Amino acid sequence: MLSRRTLLGAVPAILTAGNALAADAARTLRIGYQRYGTLILLKHTGLLEKALAGSNVTVAWSEFAAGPQLLQAIGAGAVDFGITGDAPPIFAQASSNRVVYVGHEPVAPYGEAIIVPESSPIRDVAGLRGKQVALNRASNVHWLLLAALAKAGLTMADIEPVFLVPGAARPAFDSGRIDSWAIWDPYLSAVQEAKPTRVLTWAEGVVGNRQFFLAERGFARKNPDLIQVLLKQIAASDAWSEAHKGEASQYLASDTGLPLPVVRKALDRLTYGVQPMTPDVVAEQQRIADAFLAQHLLPAKITVADAVWKAP
Repeated sequence: MLSRRTLLGAVPAILTAGNALAADAARTLRIGYQRYGTLILLKHTGLLEKALAGSNVTVAWSEFAAGPQLLQAIGAGAVDFGITGDAPPIFAQASSNRVVYVGHEPVAPYGEAIIVPESSPIRDVAGLRGKQVALNRASNVHWLLLAALAKAGLTMADIEPVFLVPGAARPAFDSGRIDSWAIWDPYLSAVQEAKPTRVLTWAEGVVGNRQFFLAERGFARKNPDLIQVLLKQIAASDAWSEAHKGEASQYLASDTGLPLPVVRKALDRLTYGVQPMTPDVVAEQQRIADAFLAQHLLPAKITVADAVWKAP
């Protein structure tokens, strides 16, 4: 976890110029968020709304079950800004040029895992050969599963993937209708709190599990001032949340309906800090894209650098 000073220092220099907003017609900033991550914390702190007070900008929040669904909304022009894991932007770029990277967070090696019931005879990833593994297609855990299988000498062809959103995968896992589940927080923390499970692998040592801030290309081009304000207030919200985990946990438990211990466990695994896109992070994403292409999961090769927003 980063200190408050480090968090605020991680914001690109261009964002420290202030919150000056263009004085023009009324605008609506449409933000997509999930039940895990720093945007839901920003929603609760209200820091963005405070920073925009007195401007012609209003904020509209929309919750999504997972990253692929959120990026579909951005690609359709229904949402302006959001946050997802590493794989969804790659699939989004393969189908549209409307989604751009505007920043990222540090890796979160314990924010996702591949799990089985504690009573399962499966002891490791190699034991998944011929077994059913539930996952959300094109999500961060799709990359985790692909990489974990490769590390164990397997491919996706060696297992039976079952593509389910988290809300449908949980009852299938609880009832034993699937053998294993690749899942992220807070759903991971929720199932671990509810029943005995075994972790076959965390992201640690397998993939980075990095979160990315993404925007609709046209919105970012027309509203660079709002992108600046957004990233600056996310950094401020991160600093507050890292220093007030108890209060932040109470907020999220109330909003999501998840038990407080589940939310606190998920927040303890969350990493904080807004960072600009750098060549090494772009190269990391390119390696993921190339790996999906090699498995014939992308229709054509993409160049991740083409989807990186450049601040004016």
